[in-house]
Amino acid sequence: MEKKYEAINGLRAYSCLGIVMMHILSVAKYATNGFVFKQVIPSFTHLVFLFMTISGFGMCCGYYDKFMSGKIDIVSFYRKRYLKILPFFAFLSVIDVILAPSISSVYEAFANVTLVFGLIPNANISVIGVGWFLGVVFAFYFLFPFYCFLLSTKKKAWITFAISCALNYICNAYFGVERESIVFCFCFFVSGGIIYLYRDLIASKRGIRWAALFIMVIMSMVYFSVATKIFIILLFDITAVIFAVSLVGNNLLNNCITKFISGFSLEIYLCHMVIYRAAEKMHLLRMTSNDYINYFFTVVIVFSGAVLVAWGWKAITRVVATWMKR
Repeated sequence: MEKKYEAINGLRAYSCLGIVMMHILSVAKYATNGFVFKQVIPSFTHLVFLFMTISGFGMCCGYYDKFMSGKIDIVSFYRKRYLKILPFFAFLSVIDVILAPSISSVYEAFANVTLVFGLIPNANISVIGVGWFLGVVFAFYFLFPFYCFLLSTKKKAWITFAISCALNYICNAYFGVERESIVFCFCFFVSGGIIYLYRDLIASKRGIRWAALFIMVIMSMVYFSVATKIFIILLFDITAVIFAVSLVGNNLLNNCITKFISGFSLEIYLCHMVIYRAAEKMHLLRMTSNDYINYFFTVVIVFSGAVLVAWGWKAITRVVATWMKR
C-alpha cells in the first residue's frame, strides 16, 4: 500500500490561504504600507507553482506505479480527472456569465467547461480568471502518461528536469510566454516527480529535512533581492515538498485543520473571488476606518465563505452520488 505523506496537506492549506490573501490585497486597494503588505503578501502569487510541484508529486503517488506496470485503466483515469474538476468549475463559470453576461463571456465559459483551454495560446480568459491554473494542471493530466515515460528512470528524470528548466527560460526570454503555458510550468511538475522517485531516501534521512528547511529560509530571503525569481521559486518549492515528505506525525503541516482545508483547496482557490465579489456587493470590505483591520476581516470573510461553499459543494455531491447508486 502506498505510503501517505500527510504533511503535504499543510502545504496545500497554507498556500491556499496565501493566494486568497494576495488576491484580496491586489483587488481591494486598501491603503496599507510596510514590507509585509508591499512585498511579502504580493509574493504569495507564486504559491501556484508550489501547487504544481505538489501536483506532480501527488499524481505520482497515486498513478506512477500503475502506469509503469501497465495496470491503469486509462478510461477510468481521465473520467476521474473530469469528475473531480468539471462540475464545480462549470457551476462557477455559469454563475460568472450570469453576473456579467456577454457573448465574450459565453465563449470563454464554453472554453472553460471543455477543460482544454490550457492548450489555447494566449487565451487570457476572464471568466473565473484564476482558472488559468486549472488549464495548466489539466494539460499536465493530458501529458501524464508521457510524463511517466520521462520519469521512467532517475537518469531520464534528471535530463527531463534540465530540459524543462531550459524551456522555462526560453519561454519567457524568447517567446514571451509565462505561467499560463504548460511548457513554462513543466519544470515544477517534473520536480515533484523527481521528489517522488527519491521519497524513501528523503523519508529515511533526517538530515535532509533540516537541509531542506535551511534552503527554504535562504531562498525566502534571496527572493526579495533578485530580479529574476523563477528559479528561486522553483528551489523553494522543491525544498518545501522535500521538507513535508520528510515529516511524520502531527505538526503544523499535519493536523485536523490543515487536513480539512486541504481536502477543498482546489475548490477554495476557484471560488474565493466569487465570494469576494459577493462580500463587495454586501459592503463588507470596509466596515471600519482602518484599512489594516478591513483587510484582516475581508480575508476572514472570504476564506471562511470559500471554505463553506467548497464544503457544501462536496456534501451535496456526496448526497447526489449516494442517491444515484440506489
